[in-house]
Amino acid sequence: MWPDNETERDFLNFSGVAGTVAEIITQAAGRPTSIGISGSWGAGKSSMIKLVRASLEEKNQNNPKKFIYVEFNAWLYQGYDDARAALLDVIATKLNEEAEERKTGVDKAKGLLQRVNWLRVAKLSAESALAANLGLLPTGLLGEAVGFGKRAFRDDLTEGSTGDIESQGVDVLPKTEGLIKSKPVLSPPSEIHAIRECFERTLDQMDVTLVVLIDDLDRCLPPTTISTLEAIRLFLFLNRTAFVIAADESMIKHAVRQHFGNIEDELILNYFDKLIQIPIRVPPLGTQEVRAYMLLLFIEAAEIDASQKEAIRKSVCAQLAKTWRGERVDRGFMIKVFPDAPSDLVARFDTADRLAPIMANARQIAGNPRLVKRFLNALSIRMAISRAHGVGVDEAVLAKMLLFERCGNPKAYEALMSAVNSDPDGKPTFLTEWEQKAATEEKYDLDHIWDDPFIREWLRIKPSLADTDMRGVLYVSREHAPLITPGDRLSSEGIDLLSAILGNPEMAEKLHDRLTALPRAEISIIMDKVLERAGREQKWGAPPILDACISVAKADLSLGPRVAGFLSDRPPDQIKPSIVPRISDEPWATDILTKWEKNDKVSESVKKSIKVSRKK
Repeated sequence: MWPDNETERDFLNFSGVAGTVAEIITQAAGRPTSIGISGSWGAGKSSMIKLVRASLEEKNQNNPKKFIYVEFNAWLYQGYDDARAALLDVIATKLNEEAEERKTGVDKAKGLLQRVNWLRVAKLSAESALAANLGLLPTGLLGEAVGFGKRAFRDDLTEGSTGDIESQGVDVLPKTEGLIKSKPVLSPPSEIHAIRECFERTLDQMDVTLVVLIDDLDRCLPPTTISTLEAIRLFLFLNRTAFVIAADESMIKHAVRQHFGNIEDELILNYFDKLIQIPIRVPPLGTQEVRAYMLLLFIEAAEIDASQKEAIRKSVCAQLAKTWRGERVDRGFMIKVFPDAPSDLVARFDTADRLAPIMANARQIAGNPRLVKRFLNALSIRMAISRAHGVGVDEAVLAKMLLFERCGNPKAYEALMSAVNSDPDGKPTFLTEWEQKAATEEKYDLDHIWDDPFIREWLRIKPSLADTDMRGVLYVSREHAPLITPGDRLSSEGIDLLSAILGNPEMAEKLHDRLTALPRAEISIIMDKVLERAGREQKWGAPPILDACISVAKADLSLGPRVAGFLSDRPPDQIKPSIVPRISDEPWATDILTKWEKNDKVSESVKKSIKVSRKK
């Protein structure tokens, strides 16, 4: 398994781009710089931020105190703090800590921190006063005052400092009565100007450049995104500052549009362009990069010496830098770099060779590093399930099927599963002609649901599946496809209905006529499978699988008590009020509602909902 987070180790030869950003900041020599690193979700922006810092530190080894780094993640503050205030506080606090450690610029840094604190408390007090004047309870007012009191002592505010706060119209510990009558007179423009001047003087006295690395801005809701950008604007274009902002440009545009209303695209672009001097995009991954990334992930998970892993990583990145002239990173190259690779690792090199082209080009993955990693994690989990249950599943076969599951037409996937379930040996023999012609690159026609460029490419991937027993693959993929053994005795129509119900349980009601036409024995088998899937649900309000349970029970009324018995066995804390109106009209629900009503562990909101339904 591979963790889904950023890394300082370069698996994609991004170091060249990161080094360019670091060189721009270094060559600026204190002149204000703002750099935007854009890319889609999961493209590697966070890792690029880490690599930029590492490259800056490496380039300035002889003068490690030349830069002060502040890493800010606005997403972490969302819902807990005002993004503008949080960024101001993080920057001022970091400068204060560095000044004390370096024993230079201490007074200036402390003054900056105090001004940021004053502005923050002024804002809080003004908001509380406004709430009180509107007749609202000043919730959190005491907490605001006490919080500032603690901060004041921590920052060694003097009596003179307290007087300065009062001169700004801020009462640190106001009485409620006084607050309701008071009208704080604040002057944000003058305070902001003072903060900017104090900030520049602090950096001058410390003789440093502040590098602010801002990440995950595109994960935030529009108000948080705009608040952070507005806070950045406060410090932008001041000497000795460098801002590196990682964000999906399309998400930033969306936030600007949401905040300012339906404005023209040109104005949206102008807003972002005024913040970003130098735009840089994370390079998209082609087949070579995706293959190299997969190979290095396999190396990372292998039980080999850390120094050997690092040597292989450097060799792969060096080779990637030569791919423009025809050099390749593939299984053959890895064998040269790591001639003693164990056989299981070599088999994974083969997997990377087979899957990389389609993972780079399939629109559902499109070479996205995070999606590639998640795909490999899902493959790893299913192989672990296979080993735990003693199911002999070939990893290459499972990988090919997992790829189809993620990227193929859902209806084609259902048809493939139906064919496997219908065949006594679990083989999708109908693929024989297509796979043979795909391998020889002959022309061939595909049925409507199969006629897709992805599927044509997928049919070329080895191994072929037409003569492969796929029942083990279905068994370890049960969260997406039902395993139907010969003992289940389902007809082709029954298999199709079961696949449709489990694939889209909320649509089960529309299948009522087809369900009622099945023999009762088959409806009972379908109920078995539906309840098996329902057992994974942890919250019983109105999940889609409940629709499937109700619909199957309507097709055969004798199955209603089975649904009631299943719901009766659910832990009381899983039962939510919204389930009551959903089942209250069903003939089998009376006993279960009575049981919940009498159960002390069932929530009062559920019992109230039951009472309301009885009145209706």
